[in-house]
Amino acid sequence: MVNEYVADKGYRGINPMQFGYERCERSHAFGPAVRTYYLLHYVADGRGVFRTSARTYHLSKGDIFVIRPYEQTYYEADADDPWEYIWIGFTADAPLPLTLADVITCPSAGKVFESMKRCRERHRGKTEFLCGKLWELLSVLMDMADDDTDYVDRALNLIHTEYVNGITVGAIAEQLRLDRSYLSVIFKRRLGVSPAEYLIDYRMRLAAELLVDKGMRISLTAASVGYTDVYTFSKAFKKHMGLSPRAFVAAHRPQSS
Repeated sequence: MVNEYVADKGYRGINPMQFGYERCERSHAFGPAVRTYYLLHYVADGRGVFRTSARTYHLSKGDIFVIRPYEQTYYEADADDPWEYIWIGFTADAPLPLTLADVITCPSAGKVFESMKRCRERHRGKTEFLCGKLWELLSVLMDMADDDTDYVDRALNLIHTEYVNGITVGAIAEQLRLDRSYLSVIFKRRLGVSPAEYLIDYRMRLAAELLVDKGMRISLTAASVGYTDVYTFSKAFKKHMGLSPRAFVAAHRPQSS
């Protein structure tokens, strides 16, 4: 492990706190722990797991996992293909120019992280060098995030407006002119679920509302959430909600006094 000493000079805006890189041993783990500053790890090779209080992520080369101030996290190298990562820690006394997700897939950021290693060549300007690299990194992430955020927003809009017409994930990817697997990656990074999982959950939650709150017939509910076949709808509803539509209504509709 290489852990470079970085002088905390208290610069306003973004202030580097630490930098390092390591090829981890098998199953090497850190945490659960809390940091008082931002910490970004770029996975240069191998695989591992990153856990927040809400989710678990399985990461590989090209992924960045984000630790925010005072957020409890845990991360562990894979037992068979342990990761190698590069990290940079920093404070920010103003809002960052972009929202950092728990995990960001950005292989192009690898060049910036690798170039940070040159801070070892600096004797007095190490902090300033890393400060410049941090802004360069944020610039790369902003370029990438703008495109991905737009694609995910457009995918969500298609789901919310076209669910009644039987929209599929394949059709969404085709309309956005994206590879379906890439759409799934950026969608799940942002929302924690795949487009297919989000679509079925959106349809079933709406169906539950129509059945219970609006008293709608099962056949009309099925058609209203994009199903042409009542049997297929009922099967999907029971799998997702744990009860058939009829049983769900009986369990959740308020009883008249």
